[in-house]
Amino acid sequence: MTTSDTYRAIDAVWRIESAKIIGGLARIVRDVGLAEELAQDALVSALEQWPQSGVPDNAGAWLMAVAKHRAIDRLRQRTLHERKEEELTREIEAQHEMAAADFADAIDIALDDDIGDDLLRLVFTACHPVLSSEARVALTLRLLGGLTTEEIARAFLVPESTIVQRVVRAKRTLAEARVPFEVPRAHELGARLSSVLEVLYLVFNAQGISPAA
Repeated sequence: MTTSDTYRAIDAVWRIESAKIIGGLARIVRDVGLAEELAQDALVSALEQWPQSGVPDNAGAWLMAVAKHRAIDRLRQRTLHERKEEELTREIEAQHEMAAADFADAIDIALDDDIGDDLLRLVFTACHPVLSSEARVALTLRLLGGLTTEEIARAFLVPESTIVQRVVRAKRTLAEARVPFEVPRAHELGARLSSVLEVLYLVFNAQGISPAA
């Protein structure tokens, strides 16, 4: 396989696996922005290593494993430099009580839970009504569609810098509002589902969306 073939393979794997990886990480770190950052770190590792070592047989699992280790490192850093945040209390307290190997096992167990649930949580988080409709669409296509900001901008006929700003602001808003990474409860589901459907309508009516989305 040539280097260009490897890069094409990496791009294909990323578009297929990125949403599952981000969803799994978001459940651990409770921050969609941080989850995407950790997943991107794993992608960078693949771009650095796979051209020499070859594409792994289970490329998605490889990316998840690398991202998981990044998440463990980040959680350890937080225990050293920050007070425990309410949303991370369970994971951080578990880290204090267990040896490093046990803590890694706990992360593995969490990541092995139903991936479909994680994707559903990611949908409702990216489409949260605390965000503007434009921000919801951009974040959904970025996190769940695996599209680049350039591709999203081209589809909606706006400058790429506009999409970058929307995504950054959306992640900051979710963090500041402490939006939980969860599927809404029954009494909230109707209102929240309408927000998701609005995003889907806007996505499907956009011009030039990549087939990968």
